Amino acid sequence: MMDFQDRSDAGRKLANALSDYKGRSAVVLALPRGGVPVAAEVAAALDAPLDLILVRKIGVPTQPELAMGAVVDGTAPIVVRNEEVIELSGTTPDEFDAACARELAEIERRRQLYIGERPRAELTGQVVIVVDDGIATGATTRAALQAIRNRKPKELVLAVPVAPSDTITQLRKEVDALICLETPELFGAIGYFYHDFRQVSDQEVVAVLKRFPARRPAAIP
Repeated sequence: MMDFQDRSDAGRKLANALSDYKGRSAVVLALPRGGVPVAAEVAAALDAPLDLILVRKIGVPTQPELAMGAVVDGTAPIVVRNEEVIELSGTTPDEFDAACARELAEIERRRQLYIGERPRAELTGQVVIVVDDGIATGATTRAALQAIRNRKPKELVLAVPVAPSDTITQLRKEVDALICLETPELFGAIGYFYHDFRQVSDQEVVAVLKRFPARRPAAIP
């Protein structure tokens, strides 16, 4: 089993697995915050633009870590509901809507802080590689992939260092290609597979984005 020293180490190993995409005008999209240091290594290795996909898990009110859905930023935000979790947790429609509104507010905060006036990557007709530091249930990842698919990329790729095998099986339906370095049967949590899994700060995200443009420079005629 492959352990990762930190997110940058995971990103370098993931970039090796994605080497076939170099020269294919790919765009790398990170899920903040944890996916950003991983995606930075991929973008550097592929000489690709880097941008963010802003998505938030909607947690059960009494168990915030348990996803009952997810919401993705956009002109019309995409909301994905996990009806089974909603029903089992006894969450009411008003409670779901309130939790969704809180996550949308956090998405807006992050958009202002991370992106501001920064140009956004063009996704339509592009090879889009979505990167995170790992996947647990896949709720937020699925929502992100569905939102990106609506933008009509030429090819949609999901690339992560680690995720449970059953989650990967489900997510394969959402993408054209999927690369996952480790799919352990006994999963536990993403952090178990990293020696250093400290939280990524807002300042780190902003610093990484300053190093990478979201668009390719215009060609010189």
